[in-house]
Amino acid sequence: MDDLNEPILPGTAATDYERYLRTDELLSLQKAPGEVVHHDEHLFQTVHQSSELWLKLACLELAAATSLIDVDRPSKAVRLLRRANDAVALVTRHLHMLDHLSPIDYAVVRTALGHGAGFDSPGFRQVHHLSPAAGDAFVRLRARRRVSLLEVYEHADEADDLYQLAEQLLTWDERVIEWRFHHLKIVERIIGGHVIGTQGTPVEVLGKRIDVRFFLELWAIRDEITRRSPRGADGHGNG
Repeated sequence: MDDLNEPILPGTAATDYERYLRTDELLSLQKAPGEVVHHDEHLFQTVHQSSELWLKLACLELAAATSLIDVDRPSKAVRLLRRANDAVALVTRHLHMLDHLSPIDYAVVRTALGHGAGFDSPGFRQVHHLSPAAGDAFVRLRARRRVSLLEVYEHADEADDLYQLAEQLLTWDERVIEWRFHHLKIVERIIGGHVIGTQGTPVEVLGKRIDVRFFLELWAIRDEITRRSPRGADGHGNG
C-alpha cells in the first residue's frame, strides 16, 4: 500500500503540498532579514506581492469572462466576474496592512525601492489593458440579441443573464475605483499628499486618476432611468 505521506509530485520539497504550491520558491521571493534596510520591508513586500497574485487571478478571470461573453455564455461569465470582483476587494483590504507603517519607518523603507512605483504594477497595467475589452464584448452580445442597455434594465426578469452581467461589470468598475481611492489614502497617510513620488510624480496626480471608469454606459444608464422616472422627469427627484 502506498505511503500517503510520501510526495509523488515532481520536485525536491519534502511534501506534495510544498511541491504543488512551490513554497520553496514562493517564500524565497522576499528579502532575507539580513538584506532589508528596515524590518518593515517584510510587511511592504508581503502586501504588494500578494496583491500581484490576486490581481493576476482577477485578470485571468476577467479575460476568461470576456471570451465567454463573446461565445454567448453570459451566465458563466458572471460567475467568473464575481470571483474577479472579490479578488480586487481582497487587494483593497490587504492595502490597509500598510496602515501599520509609520511615516518615519517608511522613509527608510523607501530608500530600498529605487524608482519603483505603483504605476509599474503588472496587475494594475493588466486591469487597464483588459477592462475595455470586457465592455466591448458586452456591447457585441447585446447587438447579437438585439436588445438595448435600457431594455436590459427594464426587462431584467426576461434578460436576467444580461442584467447580472451588466451589474457585475459595474461592480468591477466600482471595485477598481475603490482600490485606487484606498491606495491614494494609504499614500497620503504614509508620505503625505503634497510631495513627489518615487518616479517624480506628484501625489496629487493619483487623486486625479481615481475616478477612471471603463464602462461609461453602465453608469450613464442610471441617469437615463432616473430621468425617465416620474420624479426624475419633474426635476425634483433627489434620490
